[in-house]
Amino acid sequence: MIIDEIKKANIQAMKEHDSVARAIFGVVMNKVLLFSIEAKKNGKEMTDNDTIQILQKTIKELSEEQENYIKAGNSTEAENIEKQKAIISKYLPKMLSEDEIKNIIATLPDKSIPVIMKHFKAEYAGKVDMGLVNRIARGI
Repeated sequence: MIIDEIKKANIQAMKEHDSVARAIFGVVMNKVLLFSIEAKKNGKEMTDNDTIQILQKTIKELSEEQENYIKAGNSTEAENIEKQKAIISKYLPKMLSEDEIKNIIATLPDKSIPVIMKHFKAEYAGKVDMGLVNRIARGI
C-alpha cells in the first residue's frame, strides 16, 4: 500500500535529518490515520484510492499555502512547500493526459457531460484531474 511506502520514506527522512520531508510525511500520515479511523467507524476499509485522494487534496492545500507565502514575499517557505509537493507527488499514479482523456471520451456511447464525469469518477478516480475532464467534455 502507498501508506507503507510513505512510512518507510518517513523513517529514511528521519535518518537523513530532512525536516522538510518529515514535516509533509507527518501531515500525510496524520490525515491518513484520521481518515482510517473514520472509515473503520463506518465499517469500511481504507484503500490506496483513499490515500491518493488525501495526497491530491494535500497538494492542493500546499499550493494555496504556497501562493500566500509568495504574496507575503516569503520565498524560503514557498520553496520548502514546492519541495514538499514534489516529495508527495512521487506517490501519486501517473495522471492521464489530455489526449488519453479525449480518446476515452471518444469510446463512450453517450457523450453527455454527466455521463462522462460519472465514467471518469468511477473508472479513473485518482488518475485524472476532473477539472480537466470537465473542460475537455465541454469542448466536445
